[in-house]
Amino acid sequence: MNVVSHSKGRVLVTGHAGFTGSYVSAELEADGYEVFRLVRLPHSPDESPVDLLNREAVREAVQEIAPDVVIHLAAIAFVAHGNADAIYRINVVGTRNLLEALAALPRAPRLVVLASSANIYGNAEVEPIGEEVPPAPMNDYAVSKLAMEYMAKLWMDRLPIVITRPFNYTGVGQSEQFLVPKIVAHFRRGERRIELGNIQVARDFSDVRDVARAYLAIVQAAPVGRTLNICSGVGHSLEDILDMMAGIAGYRIEVRVNPVFVRANDVARLVGSNAALSAATQWTHRYGLQQTLLWQYSQPERSSKV
Repeated sequence: MNVVSHSKGRVLVTGHAGFTGSYVSAELEADGYEVFRLVRLPHSPDESPVDLLNREAVREAVQEIAPDVVIHLAAIAFVAHGNADAIYRINVVGTRNLLEALAALPRAPRLVVLASSANIYGNAEVEPIGEEVPPAPMNDYAVSKLAMEYMAKLWMDRLPIVITRPFNYTGVGQSEQFLVPKIVAHFRRGERRIELGNIQVARDFSDVRDVARAYLAIVQAAPVGRTLNICSGVGHSLEDILDMMAGIAGYRIEVRVNPVFVRANDVARLVGSNAALSAATQWTHRYGLQQTLLWQYSQPERSSKV
């Protein structure tokens, strides 16, 4: 691996090939950082073949890269993923293997950013949700992310850790197994019907470009020891999104509620506060949801990522 002399530093990004990771990596590189990746199948010199569940492989890759900063995004991020064993192993054990390898380096990174999830809040009784709100996870994905947070606290005396709790976000390239890309794709194809679950649920939807900028801002400010929400602070129901898309596409789509898509333990509202993130990094979000939907609608279909 060749070191770039003008680089601001070496950043290891796990999950870089995923939806979020590709935008975060591009944001870091545009700002002058040298990005290294952990992947199962490498395609370029800055990619190291490694399975996060393979402790020895993780240790060797981390030693070779010797990162100045780590952004750990690799995870099973789909709430309805059917394999609970994989969710816990990758989201908790995989993260532990990475932290163990980083703590064993002769020179520790100056910052380790771990992506958790706003899903850990569950059906919070306050709005907007700040980082002080007690967790109340309602599915295996949320429990795995909260378990990861508690596990990470065991390493905070050895590593400069920041934990992020991203709320929902979307953008060009996100898989249609997620609701917003599914809705946009139906409108882009001119389809007249769509099957959804509960369209009354409300979420705080950010633009993935704002999320990538948030990670860059965290790298620059290095607010070690903090847990920070990443969110827009604005809630929208799926019904709102259908209305916005009807305005963008020029027609209304017929919605059929499919009981298969209705989860008994679904969180009704999940709207966050980004005050702590903004105070710690000076970050502010740029894109409203209507802008994001228009961006997605106007782009040709491309390979999607989770």
